[in-house]
Amino acid sequence: MGNSLNKAMLIGHLGDEVKMHYFEGGNSIGRFPIATNESYTNKQTGEKITTTEWHNVVVRNKLAEICEKYLSKGDRVFVEGRIKTRQWEQDGVKRYTTEIQVTDMSFLTTKKDLNKPVSSSPVETLEKPVSNDDSIKDKSDDLPF
Repeated sequence: MGNSLNKAMLIGHLGDEVKMHYFEGGNSIGRFPIATNESYTNKQTGEKITTTEWHNVVVRNKLAEICEKYLSKGDRVFVEGRIKTRQWEQDGVKRYTTEIQVTDMSFLTTKKDLNKPVSSSPVETLEKPVSNDDSIKDKSDDLPF
């Protein structure tokens, strides 16, 4: 089997704001952590236990700018991408990090959505065109019928 697959799919909550870095030429990169939770019940004690796993997420260019604009700490997202390990040396010590390099993403809930007023009728949420033109007046009295 010569082919391989490197794919990660996560649903979790942002652990921090999106940190952006801009480069010459207009490219950009955004980084943020995502927390995923797993819950189970300890069979011996009956206690519910929740564990949290943290994932470093990397988005690039236009997707990074969209994430910076719309996402906040605590928002729930779905990310899909590749697992990539990087290494560097800092103060003579080799450091490593594992990241999810995002290829596709969906916003599941955002705080900005939660702050919008909720309407009971879908018609009420539609924006109606507004005109500031004084020449448009109610001419209902001038109707020919």
